Amino acid sequence: MAAPISKKRKFVADGVFYAELNEFLQRELGEDGYAGVEVRNTPMKTEVIVRATRTQNVLGEKGRRIRELTSLIQKRFNFPENGLELYAERVANRGLCAQAQAESVKHKLLGGLAVRRAAYGVMRLVMESGAKGCQVVVSGKLRAQRAKAMKFRDGYMIKTGDSVRLYVDTAVRHVMMRQGVLGIKVSIMVPHDPTGREGQAKPLSDVVTVLEPKDEEYVPMVPEAAPVAAPAAPAAVEA
Repeated sequence: MAAPISKKRKFVADGVFYAELNEFLQRELGEDGYAGVEVRNTPMKTEVIVRATRTQNVLGEKGRRIRELTSLIQKRFNFPENGLELYAERVANRGLCAQAQAESVKHKLLGGLAVRRAAYGVMRLVMESGAKGCQVVVSGKLRAQRAKAMKFRDGYMIKTGDSVRLYVDTAVRHVMMRQGVLGIKVSIMVPHDPTGREGQAKPLSDVVTVLEPKDEEYVPMVPEAAPVAAPAAPAAVEA
């Protein structure tokens, strides 16, 4: 039986596990369109769902690669035998996934493509996928020795309020170039979709929907009847 652990230590341990796992999968599956990881704890085992754009590459030939990853993670974090299960989930629309697009910019820059062409190529794909807006920021020593930042924007992008948490997907990546480290930040504003499949189900807080007035039924006025006076009480007769 495992030793009891305080709630504070448990949350810290879970956060460290997630951070290290995300970093490892990011390095290992970056070229396969890695787009995040989700950890689910069940009574029997721990399930790790890896989201990627090319799930076939994550699985490998006859599931060999995903078995290797499972074995590595199991040994690193001392999971019991058959206590960890890895699943690969395909990203529905990679154009609306900031992590996948940040990885795309990173590999384009590592391949020697110009910053401007890499950023505009990603922005065009994002906007064609139905996004409301997109922003790509590349900072560092781009050409000269002096570091600077280049910002590319398209469409509509909100910056403040609670809606940012729901509508704007952001990802940051670091590129180890020969002249130094470049930073990439991709922000995508997803569209509104009532079904929640291709965007955010909850509408923006400043969007006002004016409903059509209902058809009014004509009710004829009935004149009120005049009030009838109560009969007067008979006068008392003196004897």
